[in-house]
Amino acid sequence: MNTTRTSGARQPLLDRVYGAIADPTRRAILAVLARGDANVGTLAGRFPISFNGVSKHVKVL
Repeated sequence: MNTTRTSGARQPLLDRVYGAIADPTRRAILAVLARGDANVGTLAGRFPISFNGVSKHVKVL
C-alpha cells in the first residue's frame, strides 16, 4: 500500500474536491456535463430538485 502523504499545501484543496464529489447529485451533474455543455436550467429539468438546488450544487462544483 502506498502511504505517500500529500503536501500540507495541497490537502485543503483535495478536501474540497473530495467533499464536492462526495454528493451523489453532484456526481450525477458531472456525468451530465461530461457529455456536453448544459446550463443550470437544463440541468434542473433533469433532476428532481429545484433550479436553486441545482444552482447551489453547481456552485460547489
